[in-house]
Amino acid sequence: MRVGCNLLWLVPGRVGGSEEAAVALLRQIAEQRPEDMEYVVYALDDFGAAYPDVVKLFPTRLAALTGRLKPLRVAAENSWLASETRKERLDLVHHMNAVLPLVRRAPGVITVHDLQPFDMPQNFHPVKRRYVQGSVPRSVRKAELVITPSEFVRQGIIDRFDVEPTKVRATLWGVDTPHSDMTVAEVQSRYGLSRRWFVLNAMTWPHKNHQMLVRAFAKVAHTEHDVTLVLTGGPAQEEKAVAELVTHLGLGHRVLRTGRIPRRDLLAVVRGATALTFPSRYEGFGLPVLEAMSLGTPVISSDAASLPEVVGDAGILLSPDDHDAWATAMLRLLSDDDECARLAEAGRSRVEQFSWKTTASQTIQVYRDALAGKET
Repeated sequence: MRVGCNLLWLVPGRVGGSEEAAVALLRQIAEQRPEDMEYVVYALDDFGAAYPDVVKLFPTRLAALTGRLKPLRVAAENSWLASETRKERLDLVHHMNAVLPLVRRAPGVITVHDLQPFDMPQNFHPVKRRYVQGSVPRSVRKAELVITPSEFVRQGIIDRFDVEPTKVRATLWGVDTPHSDMTVAEVQSRYGLSRRWFVLNAMTWPHKNHQMLVRAFAKVAHTEHDVTLVLTGGPAQEEKAVAELVTHLGLGHRVLRTGRIPRRDLLAVVRGATALTFPSRYEGFGLPVLEAMSLGTPVISSDAASLPEVVGDAGILLSPDDHDAWATAMLRLLSDDDECARLAEAGRSRVEQFSWKTTASQTIQVYRDALAGKET
């Protein structure tokens, strides 16, 4: 079984949770790769520089592209990748970002991370929206099998594109046991954190809902004077609007915008937080929530999209539009140590149901079924 993995879409630092998921899945596939399976990775030069350990795990072909210009990446998929696939005599290619190239030399499996361009099209530039809305339905129908990270996305594909349920497999994402040698005290000093804080780990995309959280935190800050809201993650479309709202509400000294920070720092910030506050309106899975629970950090999450599927009863689920309810929940955790301890324990128990080992095993089975022509 000769399988290729197309990662030409993965520009390190720009694609959020799908980057973490792809890398974690590859590491686990390498861990349990069967003797009758050969795996080849196709990626950008930038990927090789960012993940040298992954490159060492597999035969890896790196395209001499930075990835910043999407048209060049799409062209590479339909030319360079097609040529490499033919030379390698691959039986199957796993395209990990929803799109089958128009030109291909082997059957394909695709992973669809979410359907946000269809469900929330207003969040996307018209050019990208037209590209995705044209290419994804075609890819779903032409792929041998389709993989999703959650039942929420799986059902969305079945309903929207009218495909047979047996063609779409939910292989739930997992979580690695996070480790950081950075202490909470060190990140407090490094970033000027107050004694207590809440954290949101997300780029400022519109669906991440930063502005609602800032409004909720304004109510908390009015009552509790030693609490900070920490916003990590890189800048995106809502960056300016979030900064203007923070200034308008007089929270400049209470809301800390760190931007993207080293992972070891991020883990310590999340571990030391009173709670991860995750008000996203749309997630195909929600890795930050699962990771926070694995660290023993209580979670307040929106009840939208896939998040209830991940959080279950191990966190506080709220409407992403009700900032009063968010403020009330945050104030409660600041004053109720028993509730914090209960949520921390429930979260640790919940994450035991999610494993990259299981995800990789299920993915390898998808490869076998795709080559055998099975949809059951």
